[in-house]
Amino acid sequence: MGGIVAIVGRPNVGKSTFFNRLIKKREAIVDAISGVTRDRHYGQSDWNGIEFSLIDTGGYIKGSDDIFQKEIDKQVNIAIEEADAILFIVDVRDGLTGMDEIIAELLRRSQKPVFLTANKGDNSKVKENKAEFYALGYEHIYTVSAINGSGTGELLDDLVKVLPEQNESEESLPRFAVVGRPNAGKSSFINALIGEERYIVTDIAGTTRDSIDTSYNRFGFEFNLVDTAGIRKKSKVKEDIEFYSVMRSVRAIEYCDVCLLLVDATRGFDGQVQNIFWLAHRNNKGIVILVNKWDLVEKETQSYKYFEEEIEDKIAPFLDVPIVFISALNKQRIFKAIESAVTIYKNRSNRIPTRKLNDALLPIMESQPPPSYKGKFVKIKFCTQLPTPHPQFAFFCNLPQYVKEPYKRFLENKLRERFDFNGIPIQLFFRKK
Repeated sequence: MGGIVAIVGRPNVGKSTFFNRLIKKREAIVDAISGVTRDRHYGQSDWNGIEFSLIDTGGYIKGSDDIFQKEIDKQVNIAIEEADAILFIVDVRDGLTGMDEIIAELLRRSQKPVFLTANKGDNSKVKENKAEFYALGYEHIYTVSAINGSGTGELLDDLVKVLPEQNESEESLPRFAVVGRPNAGKSSFINALIGEERYIVTDIAGTTRDSIDTSYNRFGFEFNLVDTAGIRKKSKVKEDIEFYSVMRSVRAIEYCDVCLLLVDATRGFDGQVQNIFWLAHRNNKGIVILVNKWDLVEKETQSYKYFEEEIEDKIAPFLDVPIVFISALNKQRIFKAIESAVTIYKNRSNRIPTRKLNDALLPIMESQPPPSYKGKFVKIKFCTQLPTPHPQFAFFCNLPQYVKEPYKRFLENKLRERFDFNGIPIQLFFRKK
């Protein structure tokens, strides 16, 4: 991944409009999957092939004007800590305001690259107002219009230059991230894994500035554990827990191979857990769902089946995901959880020879071709797996534009039936032969 970019600024300067513009073509792809709940303040964008995550801090600020100030400080501080670059949006029509100056002051203390972006610059009269923003001390001001997109090209060209290099983990060891809501039991799970025998543990400073990678070597398994739970608590940021845990999860997910998503059995698979799930899915990571604190629920009449159905209902259509019921406290099925993660890591690098793939799928596509569209028939001639770090398949056909979502899902299911991609998102592309 190419890092995290945070959008900050006072209310009503057009942060969300700008955010939506940058992720628009991405969202359109995601929208096709029914039932995808998205955190509306998190998205992915790419510019000239460099992908980055975008966080709109403004969407998290709730409350009346007098609380605004405190909330903005808090959000901006978290953004400064967690992001690789910051887009500071101001409204060129309103001119410079006191609140802009306060935010500029907060940003000045950070060592992060900040791009001062004057929004709503749709005409030359407005562009003249831009001069007063030089008082904030930035030598370059990017004039953009979030509504029509003018000026964004130059801004994005400069932005992607400062983002960290993209590296799909070259390291030999798999990286597993433990993610989930606050208080789902991430720390207890990690302690149950590592035990008190700290001697098998070596702390390696992670690639990310702030999460600690623990290399784990036990029971014949070896991997790096990305721990988002026990990260030093920051005194200067009184956390806005929800926002903070989203930022945290974003970073952990982007730098891992497999996500162990911890769900608190007493709270169920709620909205925030679903956001983290779809975040991992959109990043094409392996996923294992661990239902923790099962010992507290089991005594009641809840059955595994009931709980599994509830989760499957919320993650449809991506149902090929292992769900393991654990208790970190009683060390129940901890080993099973790790075993699943290791299997999924292997599934993620499954490579299927082209011939084997065509032998399996061509007869199916011939006997059950895509439905005709306006009297036109789609013929799929050939398919192959692309040489990417996670499973992507290209199908070559005469009319790729007429292959609709239900048929793509049908093919994905056939792929899953014949080859082992349990726990792994698969992407299918249709190209003109």
